[in-house]
Amino acid sequence: MTQLCLTPRPIGGLYGETLQINDITMESWYRQLEEAKKTTLMQDDKLKVHCKFKNNDELVEEYDANNSLLLIRKWRRKTRLGGEGTWEFEVGEDTMPTNQFANLGICESSSAPIVIRKDTKNSFEWRIRNLPYPQSTYSLSVDAESQEIVVRTTNKKYFKRLKIHDLIRCSINLDENCLSYSHAHNTLLVSYKKPKEFLDFSKRVLAKLKSIPPTESAGDCKQQ
Repeated sequence: MTQLCLTPRPIGGLYGETLQINDITMESWYRQLEEAKKTTLMQDDKLKVHCKFKNNDELVEEYDANNSLLLIRKWRRKTRLGGEGTWEFEVGEDTMPTNQFANLGICESSSAPIVIRKDTKNSFEWRIRNLPYPQSTYSLSVDAESQEIVVRTTNKKYFKRLKIHDLIRCSINLDENCLSYSHAHNTLLVSYKKPKEFLDFSKRVLAKLKSIPPTESAGDCKQQ
């Protein structure tokens, strides 16, 4: 993998609040999780979690019951008119994607680049499929102002910004020597090593979720 050096800078916390001390922002996010209405379900060797926050945002997560790896995280927010929004995947992919242009008679290209985030135990990872260019074509950097990973090609055929929402929610700065990438089989793999403070915080959150007794069926969910 190609390794990059990044320069960290302070960033804003959840919902635009500016907090410079990581622990304070982590506690703020943790309190929001505690105060949310939560249901859990153990199904198909997966721990499934549904959270509804005070502002009516909904969060769904799925964890592998054997190794506690996060498989899916998706959000749904109310529309401006108060209707149900669509689910937006932060981690994992929609197994039943819909073509938003179908009503217009437009088909999405099967060769267009597709970005899927699938993490490992110690890294945030994105797989960008349908990128046929050699590894020397790609250039990765960090936008210091927005704290985004910027992916571009020297032939100017592809450009993408990647956010690590997990770190933004916890106000953890991008750190140097954490970003790497590789390319094989028309797929660019972008990897960012998870900071120790984030790993410790994630264990705390998962322990909280596991403390909620899971229901036996989706129709018998309990809220906490």
